[in-house]
Amino acid sequence: MQQNKASPSILANSSVNNNTIPSASAPLIDALKICANQDAARFHFPGHNKGRAAPASLSRIIGLKPFVHDLPELPELDDLFSPKGPILDAQRRASELFGSSETWFLVGGTTCGIQASIMATCSPGDSLILPRNSHISAISAMVLCGAVPKYVTPSYNAEWDITCGIRASQVEEAIESLDRAHRRAAAVLITSPTYHGICSDVGEIARLCHSRRIPIIVDEAHGAHFKFHRDFPPTALEQGADIAVQSTHKVLCSLTQSSMLHMNGDLVDRERICRCLQTLQSSSPSYLLLASLDAARAQISDSADSIFNECVELAARTKIQIETIPNVTLLNLSSDPLRVTVGVDGLGLSGYEADEMLCESKGVVCELAGTRSLTFVINLGTSKEDCERLVLGLKHMSLNLFRKHGLKRVGVAAPFEDVCVKLSPREAFFARKKKVSIEDSIGEICGELICPYPPGIPVLIPGEAINESALNYLLDVRDRGAAISGAADPMLSSIVVCDV
Repeated sequence: MQQNKASPSILANSSVNNNTIPSASAPLIDALKICANQDAARFHFPGHNKGRAAPASLSRIIGLKPFVHDLPELPELDDLFSPKGPILDAQRRASELFGSSETWFLVGGTTCGIQASIMATCSPGDSLILPRNSHISAISAMVLCGAVPKYVTPSYNAEWDITCGIRASQVEEAIESLDRAHRRAAAVLITSPTYHGICSDVGEIARLCHSRRIPIIVDEAHGAHFKFHRDFPPTALEQGADIAVQSTHKVLCSLTQSSMLHMNGDLVDRERICRCLQTLQSSSPSYLLLASLDAARAQISDSADSIFNECVELAARTKIQIETIPNVTLLNLSSDPLRVTVGVDGLGLSGYEADEMLCESKGVVCELAGTRSLTFVINLGTSKEDCERLVLGLKHMSLNLFRKHGLKRVGVAAPFEDVCVKLSPREAFFARKKKVSIEDSIGEICGELICPYPPGIPVLIPGEAINESALNYLLDVRDRGAAISGAADPMLSSIVVCDV
């Protein structure tokens, strides 16, 4: 696959002397190794002192090597917020590989990147256009910066209880609605792909936004791998996104909590991004996380055109086998060949129940359980044997459970249509609160962010009027086995509301 190169102006400022960067090397890994191997009397943090005082309960599990390499911001390791050495070098190599004009490493996950992107484009009182099924990080970003949401309702598949993408015409309608109110969109946020691998037409939306000089931010948490196989969808950057935030720790192979923020174009102020990241990220970043980003980039660089070939083939074979299993179905809406979403309604089960059964009977663990489905992700570490266990587990459920449960159980649909915003997320966050019974909460202004987790998509957001459909949905997914995140009372006998 043809890779985009970093702009000459970015490379010209590099501290690397070579004209051509050897992409497969890992400068941050090399620096960490050299520093860890130094024979030095260390009088700095962290207190475990290269593992000499490592807690035995943890070192017995992971060994001492992670502690040996758990080092602070020593001069040899560079400064994340003012990089001049190996971090700068590593970020520029990532920029070249992923096709951005600039890339930042994140130790606070894609959550931190989404927050920084919104804070870098929106000021207090500005309007942010975003899908109502955006991740909770977008809501917390609006609390931090004071932006006001202009929600777009994503398309919804009731059969699967899955929200899908949004259309450019919806974004255009939102922009025009703000214009009529004498307001302007400061930015547009799109989630593409969704947790289920469903993509929006980022290119068309980007062309629409750019015609009005509005920056487009793409939450591409689940699409960090898209650039590296011909069967994957085009990346957000390839389609014109100004900012794309990717979870390198998902399908790619960095450590959990590590992500990247990529920028292109001149609509977003890079210095403001830097200031926002410095505000949001730890002043003591983990060099294990940072080095894992460099290592994941180097791993891909070794064989960027072919590294996912076996994964794609394995996923295709697995789907063919699953399609032959009675009473389970395959979602065909995903643009990502590595996502395998299986419907279990035909077995009379919720996804939460099926997840528990698969785990207990076959040791098969899914990525995401929903009300009516399970989502599995094929990645570079998935083996043929893993997929065989998945297929056998589904066959076992189909054979034994359909006889027991019979027909489908249809649950309540997700309530993203009837949304009434009374206060901005920031106003609601800082408002006085009170707790009321769930029966008395209808019509009140929600004071807490409540969502089934995963995937972390809120059903109730601070500042919205609580309606009956939202409560019915939350009670339904609770009864089906979902964990309710964000609620002071996870059993939902009461709800925190704004006392205004």
